[in-house]
Amino acid sequence: MTTVDTPYDFAATEPCGPPSGSLADLLERVLDKGIVIAGDIKIDLLDIELLTIRLRLFIASVDTAKKAGIDWWETDPALSSRAARDALAEENARLRARLEALEESVAETPEAVGE
Repeated sequence: MTTVDTPYDFAATEPCGPPSGSLADLLERVLDKGIVIAGDIKIDLLDIELLTIRLRLFIASVDTAKKAGIDWWETDPALSSRAARDALAEENARLRARLEALEESVAETPEAVGE
């Protein structure tokens, strides 16, 4: 049996793994570049497909998403007050056009109004 008289200096050794960064650096990199996570869930019974769910998750900053052509939050009335106003204005214009058409049709047939 051999005894080693000199102790091993763990502090003097350098780590052999990849350099570690902070969570903020990692989050900044993911939001800057974007990350896509995709997956499918299938439920089969006796080789008959009953249900398929496709999941797609895109994590990115707003600027990165816009560069990728994704801007659904700007047109969804539930998420954007501007989109809600636009939807309301569009509905208002359609209702005004229908009312105008109804008033014109009533004006053309005055005998129907007197009955």
